[in-house]
Amino acid sequence: MFLKNYFTKISELLNEIDIGKILELKKKLLLTKKKNGKVIMIGNGGSISTCAHFSVDLTKNAKIKSVNFNEANLITCFSNDYGFENWLKKALIYYAEKSDLIMFLSVSGESKNLVNALTYCIKNNIDAVTLTGMSKNNKLCRINKNGLNFNVNSSSYNLVEILHHITLLSTIDLVIGRENYGSNL
Repeated sequence: MFLKNYFTKISELLNEIDIGKILELKKKLLLTKKKNGKVIMIGNGGSISTCAHFSVDLTKNAKIKSVNFNEANLITCFSNDYGFENWLKKALIYYAEKSDLIMFLSVSGESKNLVNALTYCIKNNIDAVTLTGMSKNNKLCRINKNGLNFNVNSSSYNLVEILHHITLLSTIDLVIGRENYGSNL
């Protein structure tokens, strides 16, 4: 019974995905490529794994430059020198440019290191997209109130991360399109 309920919930959450927002993300990705910018993926825990997967596929398959801050030396050096709550902001100061798109993944939308990095982006007019879970009133959504936000209405970390993964990888499929897949998707 648990599995049936679990997959029913995934199906319900899939039906809540705003296709218009996915199309808007596709446009942002293509615009970033046109501006010769890069996509910087940011997350913590399991979300950084999704960031890494998306970043590699975006670069290799969609031919859009992308990086993620998943390097132990960078994380530990910047966390030690600037505090864990500021390491991502400091990494963006070093790596982000106005032509870039910064994407934030956080189930809670409350992680202080992500909040500080997003605040830096907003103050410096660097385009940002947030993918969160739980409440639509989380800090990342509130800070990026005029930007593109994806929110999965669930407090289950795994369900939120699954839906983030589906959202991101389906956007890559939209970018590369049927030329690579031989279908009308």
